[in-house]
Amino acid sequence: MSFRTFGHVRVPAPGLILDDVRGAQKMLAGVARCTPMEGSRYLTHLVGSPVHLKCENLQRTGSFKLRGAYIRIAGLSPEERAAGVVAASAGNHAQGVALASSLLGVRSTVFMPVGAPLPKVAATREYGAEVRLHGQVVDETLAAAQQYARQTGAVFIHPFDHPDVIAGQGTVGLEILEQCPEVRTIVVGVGGGGLAAGVAVAVKVLRPDVRIVGVQAEGAASYPPSLAAGRPVALESAQTMADGIKVGRPGDVPFALVEELVDEVRTVSEDELSSALLLCLERAKLVVEPAGASPVAALLSQPESFEGPVVAVLSGGNVDPLLMQRTLRHGMAAAGRYLSLRLRLTDRPGALANLLGVLSAVDANVVDVSHARTDPRLGLTEVEVELQLETKGPEHCTEVRGALREAGYRVVS
Repeated sequence: MSFRTFGHVRVPAPGLILDDVRGAQKMLAGVARCTPMEGSRYLTHLVGSPVHLKCENLQRTGSFKLRGAYIRIAGLSPEERAAGVVAASAGNHAQGVALASSLLGVRSTVFMPVGAPLPKVAATREYGAEVRLHGQVVDETLAAAQQYARQTGAVFIHPFDHPDVIAGQGTVGLEILEQCPEVRTIVVGVGGGGLAAGVAVAVKVLRPDVRIVGVQAEGAASYPPSLAAGRPVALESAQTMADGIKVGRPGDVPFALVEELVDEVRTVSEDELSSALLLCLERAKLVVEPAGASPVAALLSQPESFEGPVVAVLSGGNVDPLLMQRTLRHGMAAAGRYLSLRLRLTDRPGALANLLGVLSAVDANVVDVSHARTDPRLGLTEVEVELQLETKGPEHCTEVRGALREAGYRVVS
């Protein structure tokens, strides 16, 4: 493989690594799915040109990670394979490494955080890996895996910072060009940058006119400051529901390629992520994790800024059911589908029934009711009622608030 220098980092030359991506595509035949591409009428109407969803959430193991993990492990020498492999991950990379290792007959050990979702832990074990729970955060888990590699000689499989991994992820880009040759913009979530780098390498060499837009969560956006500095910069902290792109520092190899080939990296809020996840479920009938929904969040945020046809890469669908429940609730609130209110009533028989009658008249569904009678801010005969309502959208929320005011109720918040 030929290399070129970006800054102080030697990385595969973009004009030559395309051969490696094509080679990876051949190696993945019969291993990874060529995932389907689905049109989205809702997003098409919003953007004003065709929008397609590249469904890596339907990939084996539930994400694109199998592609890069398989190519990396397949490239090991017989001696390295005999020593086994080790990885650290909270979910998607863990499952990709576990399955790839099993398919290639290599022993794998995967370190996962103590609080990793149980379905992801169980799936990783079922794919054949020995799972070791260590650390409260991924950084601690990563350190434990690297220490294990030093002690045992097992090969550490990095989730994004290796040319073979990037070549494997780049096969997503080749499939996009085959499935949607007229594409003008590709939108892809960015954590460490392996997927974005791979897609950009594959696409830009063949179609330099295609615009590549990366998307990060606002609370874990390491690429904007890194691109501004011209080198990978570590965040002091990273907070987001999108754990698949919750990476505090770009990888050296993908950073150089993203800097060279990706046209723009945008950020999206937690509200936009949860709204996008809800849209994928309701409109596209697709279960997508928050990281996988980040390209859709970007489309929802600024639809007029994307030239179509657009392909949004849904990178994964491994979402913990409990997180899904919380995220959907958050998404419905962000979309105006939930309304939380606190009101003060006179504490007398029938007062709550009258309030519920007003809500029934405007077709607001009451999900939860709670009372507070002991707050020192309340009058002697007052009670504070907190309501959780299911509504039909922002306009309906305004209608509900208006009906309560007209009925004489004082809304505290």
